[in-house]
Amino acid sequence: MIDIKNLSVQFTGENLFENVNLKIGKHDKIALVGSNGTGKSTFLKLLVRKEEQETGEITRQKGIQVGYLQQDSIAYKGQTLFSEVKSSLPNIKQLDEREQEILAALNSETISSDDREELLEELGEIHHKKDEIDFYSADSRIEKILEGLGFSTKDFFRRTEEFSGGWQMRIHLAKILLAENDLILLDEPTNHLDIDTLTWLEDFLQNFKGALIIVSHDRHFVNTVTNKTLEVFDRQINIFPGNYNAYLTFKDEREIQLREMQKTREKKIKETEKFIERFRYKASKAKQVQSRIKQLEKIETITISGEEKKIELHFPEPPRSGVVPIELKNVFFSYGSLEVLNDVDIQIERGDKIAIVGPNGAGKTTLAKIIEGRLQPVKGSLIYGHNAIISYYEQEVADSLNPDFDLIDSLEEMNNELGAGQIRSILGSFLFSGDDVFKKIMVLSGGEKSRIALARMLLMQSNIIILDEPTNHLDFTSKEILQKALCSFTGTLIIVSHDIDFLKPIVNKVFEIRNQKVKIFLDGIDYYLQKRKEITEQPIHLININEQKTTRKDQKRLEAEIRQQKFKLTKDLKADLSTCEKRIEKLEVLKRKLEEDLSDSGIFSNAQIAKEKNIEYDKTRISLEGEYELWTELTHKIEEIENAFDANGGG
Repeated sequence: MIDIKNLSVQFTGENLFENVNLKIGKHDKIALVGSNGTGKSTFLKLLVRKEEQETGEITRQKGIQVGYLQQDSIAYKGQTLFSEVKSSLPNIKQLDEREQEILAALNSETISSDDREELLEELGEIHHKKDEIDFYSADSRIEKILEGLGFSTKDFFRRTEEFSGGWQMRIHLAKILLAENDLILLDEPTNHLDIDTLTWLEDFLQNFKGALIIVSHDRHFVNTVTNKTLEVFDRQINIFPGNYNAYLTFKDEREIQLREMQKTREKKIKETEKFIERFRYKASKAKQVQSRIKQLEKIETITISGEEKKIELHFPEPPRSGVVPIELKNVFFSYGSLEVLNDVDIQIERGDKIAIVGPNGAGKTTLAKIIEGRLQPVKGSLIYGHNAIISYYEQEVADSLNPDFDLIDSLEEMNNELGAGQIRSILGSFLFSGDDVFKKIMVLSGGEKSRIALARMLLMQSNIIILDEPTNHLDFTSKEILQKALCSFTGTLIIVSHDIDFLKPIVNKVFEIRNQKVKIFLDGIDYYLQKRKEITEQPIHLININEQKTTRKDQKRLEAEIRQQKFKLTKDLKADLSTCEKRIEKLEVLKRKLEEDLSDSGIFSNAQIAKEKNIEYDKTRISLEGEYELWTELTHKIEEIENAFDANGGG
């Protein structure tokens, strides 16, 4: 599908890639990996022709469609969420645009009767074409993708400019997933997603029929979705079979070989230098000395990517807190009329390592800020135990850094007992090396400021650390270094994160926020995920009469119990079904009325009314399709329960 030949690219005078040759097939699911600054994002931009190569060529199969999610923020405005996402379908967009042009023309006072008839005929053809391209099925697909990415039905007709940066990224992702792309390129797609949305996206991409190239530092995500790994290393891009874990095994084996090669190289250099030094001034050996000098110049440098793994970070030993450093009792919290937390009771024990998880907007950051003390409950109490000392990291904390400090100053401010070498080691683990350490805070990007804020936290004498999405701007190596430091931290730890692999070795409890409530899972993230799966796929447990050895009296009692169980399991479902059917009936009446209105050519004499009718019709149809899906789901569930009772002798 894509053929890359002799690709070379320079950045600030140095080659990112040299003479790269590779092919990308139409079903490849690829993780693009490499250290920060090696050119991963540049490579994606080359594939979508947003940047140009120095030499070589990138040949794309004719007619392929590519979707590209970039790290740079995109701000949509001027349309509703639903309309914006719908615009990613080219045929539908063209038909909608032409329909609007016709409506505007029909409203013109100077239009002739012949032109009006012609436009009305074209309008009828557009409606017919919409039926041909399964226009209404497209709306259903849009709805499923938006809901999968965490949008609610009430969001569909909100203006896009009302959504914040993270949700703007989801809008762009929705457009990419909806469009019929042959290749999807995703540059850090997981940064603004929660665990629920990530799980949905993983399932969607696993079933995607085209090709994928993903840059992500979420190890669980890339291992789940990809089957090949593309590595940017030593100015080359090489492809390996297998997911990221399989690639790591290969990488370890390669580094062992490279170290052996490095030892051989160093030995050869020493022997050559020794010969040159010994015979440099002997005329009889001049020719041989010159030959050895040329040999020395030709010996290639060996790059070993694993050197940075030697860096280790350790939190300072924290002062000891009380057994229960934090307790929340009957806590309620709301933003105006929006209720976020309802009657929350939490007791955090010394040494707990807690993950706070839940859908975006559920209140994870709100809970973290209440625990830290910067938000006060509307009702209830927050109680700190003996000697509770809290450090809080949030991405916004980067804005409070002194802009006139350089990176070394910023860390020395937290602990002036550290030597220059220790500070450089800490900065190096957070991707700052060489002259970067002398940069002023004011010139750093948002991601770089976040990393400095995280590095500063390592130096604080706290026994309770709260981290809100700490991994969003870290690569695999930096995350691993931070992960090891947090594992060895002897105080209390609270992490808001969706990064499953990062959380696994750290946490021993999970607080899940859902529907204003906090549910506590007394084990790690694997246990939580298993329990979530059990909750969403909860089986029906039935009494089986055929397995009971009973008297006639006992059998009657069992039959009564089964009828009661059957009634209990289906009562709410049948009530929901009845309500759903009433809504369907009303929506069907409204839809028929709107269809009659839209078939009346007289309505198009007023473009504003026609536009409003079309919008109302779209809303009605989408709502009706949602009710149809709910009706099918409820009916299926009721039948499943009743069939289960019949099969178990309870019919």
